[in-house]
Amino acid sequence: MMDPAEPYDRLGVQPLINASSTVTNLGGSLMPQEVVAAMQAAATQYVDIAELQAAAGQRIAALTGNEAAHVTAGCAAAIVLATLATINLGEPRLITRPPLEDGLAVDVIVDRSHDIAFLPAIRLAGGRVVWIGSDEQTTAEDLQAAITEETAAVFYVAGGFYEGTALALDETIDIAHSRGVPVIVDAAAQLPPVENLWRYTKVMGADLALFSGGKGLRGPQSSGLIVGDRRYVAACAANASPAPGLARALKVGKEEIIGLLRAVEVYVGKDHQADQHSYELVCANWVAGLNELPGVTALQCQINESGQPSPRVLVTVASAEVGGDAIELQRELWDHTPRVAVRADSPDTFYITPDTLSDGEADTVFEAIRAACDRLRMGVGGP
Repeated sequence: MMDPAEPYDRLGVQPLINASSTVTNLGGSLMPQEVVAAMQAAATQYVDIAELQAAAGQRIAALTGNEAAHVTAGCAAAIVLATLATINLGEPRLITRPPLEDGLAVDVIVDRSHDIAFLPAIRLAGGRVVWIGSDEQTTAEDLQAAITEETAAVFYVAGGFYEGTALALDETIDIAHSRGVPVIVDAAAQLPPVENLWRYTKVMGADLALFSGGKGLRGPQSSGLIVGDRRYVAACAANASPAPGLARALKVGKEEIIGLLRAVEVYVGKDHQADQHSYELVCANWVAGLNELPGVTALQCQINESGQPSPRVLVTVASAEVGGDAIELQRELWDHTPRVAVRADSPDTFYITPDTLSDGEADTVFEAIRAACDRLRMGVGGP
């Protein structure tokens, strides 16, 4: 069996311990063996991709209590497909043509507080972003006034950190639907809790909800998931590869489809309370150990970077006592072996999280921080 580090070592690329979060630039999350095995098996046979997508979507829909589902090449691809679906409704004569050429409604309404880095995916699909509200507040009147005959959809970014000043999702859905406009919910990192797989759509009534496959689901990093109304999911599928449409480039392979399906099966069947308990225990141990280090203060937090109920630890560094600030300490963790990635917060603070770690890595993270502090304190920092 190949050493997991071997394919990286031979390229001179250093593997790392991810104590940061399920971010794309660090590889998302690690797939369970069940998912890896499913992808390996899928790679040994040919299959009709459209037939596979339909069958996998039907199975995922049943697992998540949705009308329909579709596997995509990441959540950004899901945004493109969802936007196209609401603009052209999957009409065969329209999926190959830029929407503006056919005079289609292309306006996608977005709350000003939802100005995330991934909105170019809407524009890539030919959508035109129409802002409403402000960073301070968005009202029902703002949304009502923005909806016109040119409106294709409302795009809503879920998560506690985004929803504070935005118009509430349930009110957004009510207003949009009263005007015949669909609502797309970007829920890329909104797992846990598992209930979110059906809450935005089945419970709250959004037309489509989009998830990353390589974050909380622990599926293939290059996968994503669309769930929701069967009409719009069918339109997403009509726009997607293998159809020769605008989204042909956003190809998802048989391995990713089977891998994400297996990831969903594993995820919905997990004991999430047991996971939560284990994360709480790791955080408690980190807090106890880190607070004994000179110049270091640790505090357990119950919410992660996406506003989800997953515990992590905020580490505060007193540079006068440690011999360097939090930025320098992060650099020490990155430049030494084992390389450890943490989540930057401020010049004095960073976060560490247990949910991205493999067995035994929690202790390694603590020891790496202790050793990095010692190096800085003794003035021997650096590679």
